[in-house]
Amino acid sequence: MSAHAVIEAPTSCAVLPVVGSDTLVPLVDGRSVPYANLDVAASAPALQVVADRVNEVLPLYASVHRGAGYLSQVSTALYEAARQTVGAFVGAREDDVTIVTRNTTDSLNLLAGCVPSQADGSPGRVLVLDVEHHANLLPWQRTGGATVLVGGATVAETLSGLRAELSRFPYALVAITGASNVTGESLPLAEVVAAAHDAGARVLLDGAQLVPHRGVSLAASDVDYVAFSGHKTYAPFGAGALVGRRDWLDAGTPYLAGGGAVRNVTLEGTTWQSAPARHEAGSPNVIGAVALASACDALAALEPGVLVAHETELRARLVDGLEEIDGVRVVRAWADAVDPVGVVTFSVDGHDAGLVASYLSAEHGIGVRDGRFCAHPLLARLGFPAGAIRASIGVGTTGEEIERLIAALRAYVGEGAKARYEVVDGCWVVSDDPRPLLQVAGLSGLFATAAVGNITAAVGCGPAPA
Repeated sequence: MSAHAVIEAPTSCAVLPVVGSDTLVPLVDGRSVPYANLDVAASAPALQVVADRVNEVLPLYASVHRGAGYLSQVSTALYEAARQTVGAFVGAREDDVTIVTRNTTDSLNLLAGCVPSQADGSPGRVLVLDVEHHANLLPWQRTGGATVLVGGATVAETLSGLRAELSRFPYALVAITGASNVTGESLPLAEVVAAAHDAGARVLLDGAQLVPHRGVSLAASDVDYVAFSGHKTYAPFGAGALVGRRDWLDAGTPYLAGGGAVRNVTLEGTTWQSAPARHEAGSPNVIGAVALASACDALAALEPGVLVAHETELRARLVDGLEEIDGVRVVRAWADAVDPVGVVTFSVDGHDAGLVASYLSAEHGIGVRDGRFCAHPLLARLGFPAGAIRASIGVGTTGEEIERLIAALRAYVGEGAKARYEVVDGCWVVSDDPRPLLQVAGLSGLFATAAVGNITAAVGCGPAPA
C-alpha cells in the first residue's frame, strides 16, 4: 500500500450492546479512559441480553432431571430448551446430538474418546493440521492416533496436501479449525468436507472462532461435528457445546463416570445412558446453558450480513493501519485466504510482544493478547517463535477503538513508551505502577502479583522458554 494512500476511518458502532462497554480503566498518567477490549478472541464479554436473561432465570434455578419440585421442573425445561436452541443455532440435523460441555476444549476431549478404534484395536486415525489451537491438537495426540499435517504457504497447497494424506491411510476423522485463532483465516470448508468424505473420514470443526463470527450449519455444510464455547460466543458462564452425529457419541466411552449418565448401577456393573446424558454426568451447568442459548438467539436475530460487514470493515481498517506503520508486520498463514474473521496478529520489529501489550494497556487502556496463543507449532512455522500480538474484533467493537489502537502503535514506534517497564516473573509490568486498583473485592495487590508464580509458563501460551 502507498505510504500516501488516504484511508477512510471506520464509523462502525457496536452491533450489539455488551456488558462492560462503558467500563473506565486507569492509565499510568492518572487519567481514566473507556476500556478498549480488543481481546474478544480469548474470551468475549457477555451480551447485555445474556446478562439480563441470567438474572431472570437465577431465581428459578434448581437441580434438573428427576426432581418433582416445581422449580426443578422449570429448570429442567429451561435446560432442555437451551439444548434445542444451541443445536438449532449450528444447524443440527434431526438425529444429531447436542451435548452441553464446559467449552471447546472440553468438547474436543470428549469426542476424542468416541472415535472408533481400527480393526486391530489400535486408536482410530485422526488427521489434523499444524495450524490448530492446542485444544484441537493435544486431545488427538494423546489418544495416539493423530497425524499432524504441516500446512502449505497457500490454501491451494494445503488442500492438495490434505487430499494426498487422506489417500495414504484410512482416516476416521479430520479435525480442523473453522477459523484460525492466530490469523482469523480458514480453509474452504466445503472442499475439506468433500475431501474427507470422499476418503471415508468424518469432519470435526473447531468452531471456537468461526461460530461467533460467521456461524455454521451442520446440515448445510455436511460437517459431522462442531465444538464451540460460550465464553467466545458472548455467554461467559461456563458452558460450551459439542453437536453432531449420534452413533459415535452413543457408543463412545462415557466422558465422566457418575450420576445422570447411567440407566442402572449394580455392584457387578453399569448400564450407561445414550447420548447426550451419557456424557453429562453430574449436575449440569443450567445457567451456562441458558446463557449460551440466549447468545445464540441474539446472534441469530441479527439481519443477515450485518455482523460480517461490521467485522470486515473494522478488520480491513486495522490491517491497513498496521501496515502503514514502519516495522509492524501482520501475520498470515495463507497468502490466498479469503474472508478471514476479525482476528489480526502482528509484531513490532525489535520489540517484545509482551512489552507492546503492556504499553497498550498501561498508557492507552487497550486490551490485546500477546504470546503464542496456544498455537505454538503455527507461530514457530510462521517465524514468530517468541510470540506476537493479537487484536480481535467482536459485536461490541467500534471504529473508535480500532483507531485508538493504530494511533497508540504509531506513537509507540515513533516516540516510545512514556512509562518504565520491567520483567517480573516472565511478564512485562509497569515499574512502580501508580494505577489504583478498582474497588472490587480480591484485587489487593493485583498489579504487583499478576505475574507471580510463573503463570506464563504454567499456562503454556507465552513466549518459548529461553
